[in-house]
Amino acid sequence: MSGRSLWLDEALVADAGGAAPALAGDVKADVCIVGGGYVGLWTALELRERDPGIDVVVVEADVCGGGASGRNGGFVLSWWAKFKTLRALYGDEEALRVAEASADAVTEIGAFCEREGIDAHFRPDGWLWTATSDAQRGAWKATLAALDAVGASPFEELSPEEAARRGGSSMHVAGVLEPTAATVQPALLVRGLRRVALERGVRIFERTRMTRLEPWGVRVEAGRVAAERVVLATNAWAAAVRELRRSLVVIASDMVATEPFGERLARDGWGDGVAISDSRLLVNYFRSTLDGRVAFGRGGGTLAFSGRVGSAFDGESPRADDVAAEWRRLYPQFADVPIAASWTGPIDRSVTSLPFFGRLRAHPHVAYGVGWSGNGVGPSLLGGRILASLTLGADDEWSRCGLARGPVGRFPPEPARFLGGHVVRAAVARKEQADDEGARADRVTRALAGLAPAGLVPVDD
Repeated sequence: MSGRSLWLDEALVADAGGAAPALAGDVKADVCIVGGGYVGLWTALELRERDPGIDVVVVEADVCGGGASGRNGGFVLSWWAKFKTLRALYGDEEALRVAEASADAVTEIGAFCEREGIDAHFRPDGWLWTATSDAQRGAWKATLAALDAVGASPFEELSPEEAARRGGSSMHVAGVLEPTAATVQPALLVRGLRRVALERGVRIFERTRMTRLEPWGVRVEAGRVAAERVVLATNAWAAAVRELRRSLVVIASDMVATEPFGERLARDGWGDGVAISDSRLLVNYFRSTLDGRVAFGRGGGTLAFSGRVGSAFDGESPRADDVAAEWRRLYPQFADVPIAASWTGPIDRSVTSLPFFGRLRAHPHVAYGVGWSGNGVGPSLLGGRILASLTLGADDEWSRCGLARGPVGRFPPEPARFLGGHVVRAAVARKEQADDEGARADRVTRALAGLAPAGLVPVDD
């Protein structure tokens, strides 16, 4: 293995375009985008769509897709599961508008792939939100109640038998389905976006690490980009920016992928591309792949001190054995299927579990969009629209979007955040272990676990 995700290894082999050059020297542009993942590339494409004459440069520290965009589970989800939080923060009308736009974005991504000839294995088979213990039953009820209050019904409630059938295991004891969701091979999607951006005239420099923001643009290791406007689209790496640091917690998520065993999957009724996650805070999330593997991930890994994303967030997963054991616990009928690969990567969790957008106070020419909290594949398309509007100074539905008001809430300063994060994470693990065993954790453990921010699925009161 290369130390990258299985997804990115596959995508780089399939990529006929070759590597983009590293920047050596000085260049000028109208806009410099820092980060060559989904958010940066959607922003670049949106800018060129709105103004074909605008000169856009993207600088990427690794290769496009080397960060979160090439390592995630490939869940193309909406924000319907976050509706309760959206409604509390922004009111009924804005919450509905944003959630509906996020659902439309899933369809738009599929259409974009079809139109641009991107074979990203887009499979619009929905998202199955399940319970795998009695304690998790009904985790979605508060969300569905908030949706019902405004006349929206994006979820289908399933019988226990149907949840188990769709999920491919009797361990799924209840569930709801959000039909508009999809899965993709995430690195094929980001490399496809890269190709289209290059075709549209966006200049991309890979292996070009930003070292400093400047009033005139961006300094990189071997040169600089002079630009009046800058976009930070660096996901968890944005926590290195002092102004954003206390608005994010960086924590790893870890994945394993099995060897192909598609015939057995199909026999068990799990041959489609449905995205599945349970209702844990340390969430288990998993899906089958087009070549008959299962990719299985788990949240709650390594914590970063003061937002520093170091080498612990790269390469093979240090929790591969634990993640594989959880896969086998939930799917005992496949316990003999070998694990082919593992990898790890950082997630930029915000206080609300929703991303936030704005401009840096210290650098007003710099727009940012961070805090994706494990759900960025689909919503990143909307992020590109918000960032394009902020960058161009547009007065529209995206620049006025509730999410474009900067961060909501802050985490404690270091070292309290790091030490407290370990305490809270351990409490969550103890509580969820007790839940699995049909027991009830002690009161202190439950209280500490309740301090954890939401991840892929919301935390209900």
